Amino acid sequence: MSYGYPGQGYGPGSGHGYNAPGYGQQHPAPPQQPGRQHQRPPHPPPQGLDTYGYPMASGQGTGARASESHAPPPPSGSQEFGHGAPQGYTFQYSNCTGRRRALLIGINYFGQKGELRGCLNDVKNVSQFLVDYRGYKREDMVILTDDQDGPGRPTRENIIRAMQWLVADAQPNDALFLHFSGHGGRAEDLDGDEDDGYDEVIYPVDFETAGHIVDDEIHNYVVRPLKPGVRLTALFDSCHSGSVLDLPYIYSTKGILKEPNLAKEAGQGLLEAVGHYARGDIGAVASTVFSFAKTALRGNEAYEKTKRTKTSPADVVMWSGSRDDQTSADATIASEATGAMSWAFISSLKKKPEQSYIELLNNVRDVLEEKYTQKPQLSSSHPIDVNLRFIM
Repeated sequence: MSYGYPGQGYGPGSGHGYNAPGYGQQHPAPPQQPGRQHQRPPHPPPQGLDTYGYPMASGQGTGARASESHAPPPPSGSQEFGHGAPQGYTFQYSNCTGRRRALLIGINYFGQKGELRGCLNDVKNVSQFLVDYRGYKREDMVILTDDQDGPGRPTRENIIRAMQWLVADAQPNDALFLHFSGHGGRAEDLDGDEDDGYDEVIYPVDFETAGHIVDDEIHNYVVRPLKPGVRLTALFDSCHSGSVLDLPYIYSTKGILKEPNLAKEAGQGLLEAVGHYARGDIGAVASTVFSFAKTALRGNEAYEKTKRTKTSPADVVMWSGSRDDQTSADATIASEATGAMSWAFISSLKKKPEQSYIELLNNVRDVLEEKYTQKPQLSSSHPIDVNLRFIM
């Protein structure tokens, strides 16, 4: 079963996650698209919790583990963007030695159309990996799963509130981690920043009444507030997730920055036009040429707008389970239901803890290619040197 549009316990009493006793006041939300306002709970935070009603961070992280990789660590200080990024912008890599926080969301959609089986297991496996291999602590994690009620249930409101908690007061060299395993989909692009005309979305457990969460919103909540030098690593195991954080820079397995493929579009348009001409349908020839020109112009304008408005001085990297036009698999591996992308990501890093960005992208793809057609994607908030060591 795929994690497309929807139609074992890991919650209270299990010893995992966090069940906040009450919702806290929230800081003002980032700018939203018209008609997409969200209510914020009015209650004051209980003692010992932050203003979001979630646990305070307990201390510093441990940084990257030792490695056999020859990939160099990220450089320090401000870096020039280059590679077509907005002129004059700089960014800063994180060395991931500061505070660590993680938000993990798993939704099986129990009793709903399109019910999944592996998403809660994904959260369990990924959180255990973060603790055992990457220096994260349980008390610095918020886990939302749909076998919980109250603050731990992945409703639209709770997901947004938890995203705000994740990035609140983050400082340079902090390491944040966001994991989502559940249904993803597409919706009509309303602001002209998608070259294919569609936004990517995720579905909270209450999507039938509260609606989905659009990529523009996710970007506003977890990317836009970040300072230079703050690392956010995101892992999305959902359909149509290739650009679900709206990060402008997407990389191929050869380490090449992807851009709208206007040459491919032109070739397809030309072949179609020639076919119409051969059949004597002159009107269709003109229509095809006009349609191609319109599509190419829209794609290029959308790409330039995304670079102009979504490039960030922070250090945001996303690993997604599929291209925007693909589904992601709900698999059974070693007799356990799991998301294929979540499993491939942690398996690759367990096998070789330190790799370059391009090594990890290819290794994850190699793992999945044995059984699945989905193509994992690597994207970032700034141009990256893919030969640097990937740390989190």
